[in-house]
Amino acid sequence: MRPPRSWTERDLLLSAAEPQFIAESLALLEKRPDLIGSADLDRARREWQVLEPLVRSRTAFERAFPGIDLQPIHGDSPPANIFGGVDGDLYADFELVTLGPVEWDLAALGPVLESAYNRGAQRTGMRPLNEDVLRFVNAVGMLRAIASLTLVPQLPSLVEYLQPTVDQWQTMPFAGGRTE
Repeated sequence: MRPPRSWTERDLLLSAAEPQFIAESLALLEKRPDLIGSADLDRARREWQVLEPLVRSRTAFERAFPGIDLQPIHGDSPPANIFGGVDGDLYADFELVTLGPVEWDLAALGPVLESAYNRGAQRTGMRPLNEDVLRFVNAVGMLRAIASLTLVPQLPSLVEYLQPTVDQWQTMPFAGGRTE
């Protein structure tokens, strides 16, 4: 019998990004031109080459984003995971708790909620959101959506939910503005 696996910081660094899923899915999508065109798949692969080291290595992340602290984060924090309870807010859906920048939990929530966070951060003496980190986490999130195209054969209706994200990704700067 093997001893229980011990978790390392590497295991927890942005594990919610699901880097292995992204890498494997980009390889699988090569065989599915009906799900993503070759030019888009090439772009996604090139973006992942730029972004993956920042997801998998704390050293690389800290070098790219000096002064950005990593902390425990929810990992999947849409507003639907916060419920107003009788005794205050209740939080749900903790399977993706990970170590990362606070920006991860605000990815794709848009400028209104980003501004609300920044106002709260200013009131409490915390740092405001970093625009470069937001672009990074949003770019990684987009690649997670691209990778999710591999699930369409099992759940065909998923394509109608993913297509708007793919369309949005096509208009975004390459790798959130990071260079190749």
